[in-house]
Amino acid sequence: MRFDIITVLPDLLESPFAHSILQRAKNKGLAEIHVHNLRDYSTNKHKSVDDYPYGGGSGMVLQIEPFARCIEQLQAERAYDEIIYMTPDGETFNQDIANGLSTKGNIMILCGHYKGIDQRIRDIYVTKEISIGDYVLSGGELPAAIVTDAIIRLIPGVLSDETSALSDSFQDGLLDAPIYTRPADWKGHKVPDILLSGHEAKIATWKHEQQLKRTQERRPDLLND
Repeated sequence: MRFDIITVLPDLLESPFAHSILQRAKNKGLAEIHVHNLRDYSTNKHKSVDDYPYGGGSGMVLQIEPFARCIEQLQAERAYDEIIYMTPDGETFNQDIANGLSTKGNIMILCGHYKGIDQRIRDIYVTKEISIGDYVLSGGELPAAIVTDAIIRLIPGVLSDETSALSDSFQDGLLDAPIYTRPADWKGHKVPDILLSGHEAKIATWKHEQQLKRTQERRPDLLND
């Protein structure tokens, strides 16, 4: 699976993709992540890619031409299943969206900055708009890293335990049950006896009950959905 991320701050995305599961996915050849500097597609001698908004208002807007050059160059090299724009007014990202995107082959992600991007980029090129929550960040780089992480860990072979991603919170619409490891008794705080019983069926029932309880307490909206 290939990701092409377009940004004015490529250095901001170096660390998130250089460690842990994402790094292993790249090393295994299961995922490719290519970060493109939008300024490389500017014809301005100063490599500027933004300008003042028509109609007035505060902030600067990323121009259409550098984005168009980069997008069209990448499209000439391969077809993309989705061209995603990270934006506060997009569809709120969730596990179902991550699951669907994990079945794709090539994904392009556009990172906004300053006040945002020229609307024509969204109208002409973007196929999906995603938000990671009801708040505003300085740019789309961190949201792009979050979305990429959530997708890549679902690719078969990325996680060492194939059932791990399937048992994560939200995969079945519920939060995960409490989890424990050694020691079984730490300063009088004990692991529930059922988890030490070795009885798989009873443990599975206990975990499901705990999932329902935790979801009801913390995210009842998930049960309503």
